[in-house]
Amino acid sequence: MTIAAATLGRLRWRARRGTLEMDAMLERWLQHRAELADPTELSTFERLLACEDHLLQRWFLAYQDCPDAELAALVEAIRALPAN
Repeated sequence: MTIAAATLGRLRWRARRGTLEMDAMLERWLQHRAELADPTELSTFERLLACEDHLLQRWFLAYQDCPDAELAALVEAIRALPAN
C-alpha cells in the first residue's frame, strides 16, 4: 500500500512536537513505516499523535507504561527503529 503524499504531509506536520527528541522519534516511524503501513497502523499512529506531549515523552522514555495496548505496541516499535 502506498500512502498519499497529502496524507504523509499531514502526518509529518502533526508529528512536529517542538522538541528535537520527540520530533526525531516520530520522524523515525514516518521514514521507516509510513509508506508501508496499512490503514489500521496509520490509524494507530494518528491516535498516538493525538496524545499529549508529556504522555508521549513518558512513554518513549519508558518512565510510564502506556495504558492502551495498541499505542504501547507502536511506541515500542518506534523505539526499536534505527536512528539513521
